[in-house]
Amino acid sequence: GAAVFADAGAMLDAFPCEIVVIATHPDSHLFYARLAAAKGARLIICEKPLAATLRDAARLAALSPRVKILVNHERRYAENYRAVKTLLDSGRLGSLCAVKAALCMGQGARLIDMLWHDGTHLADALAFLTGGELRHKTTWGAPLSAREGTAFFAGELRKGGAAVPVVIEAGAGRAPLIFEIELSLTRGRVRIGNGVREVWESVRAPYAAHYFALAKTEEESAEGSSKPTGYFTNMIADAAACVRDEARLPVSNAATALAATRYLNAVGKWR
Repeated sequence: GAAVFADAGAMLDAFPCEIVVIATHPDSHLFYARLAAAKGARLIICEKPLAATLRDAARLAALSPRVKILVNHERRYAENYRAVKTLLDSGRLGSLCAVKAALCMGQGARLIDMLWHDGTHLADALAFLTGGELRHKTTWGAPLSAREGTAFFAGELRKGGAAVPVVIEAGAGRAPLIFEIELSLTRGRVRIGNGVREVWESVRAPYAAHYFALAKTEEESAEGSSKPTGYFTNMIADAAACVRDEARLPVSNAATALAATRYLNAVGKWR
């Protein structure tokens, strides 16, 4: 019994909406965002990446603040990622020293497609957790057009005057889906990703005098926890709150998504 339309403009004329969700391919995000804004939408929930090119992403971001843009980088809304961010911000584990991350999204996809489809989540999650700006420096390993092999992206997270080294491993032609971030700190280590959250803290080494070791103090796995992450419910709650409150900006917004797109574009343009 649902109404069906061949044209999105006609649909928005028939059903004016305060919140419009754009879940089309990235190369059409800008077109539909402009259309939704012209039809009076107050907030757009846009799928990631923000657009297929840096130019279109910048043009889409420029629609704000005329219309608020919330981008589906859902880890900003996930309770497990929020818990890690709170821990890092508390300083309990000291200062950040280095970051390693891994991205493998199954067999058949090109590395460049994995980077833009799911690396956008990785780039945004790194910025969210650390409060830093992710910058790319160099790439080595398999070419980004490859459907087999491994590529490495080296860069840094900049926050204030500090620069923390970052290495991301992207693997193609592998069966498992892997999305993981490991943060090394002066007094501990954190691993967060799909189905895993581990916190390791520095303790006196039991068998070596004058040395310290890492002890696991928190662990959460996909098998051992039935607690939902809440990222979609938290995202929709944020969208509704942004419509009610003119001054409120989405937690995942056009500016944060544009920063992720800048990083992706620096690593490799989507062709």
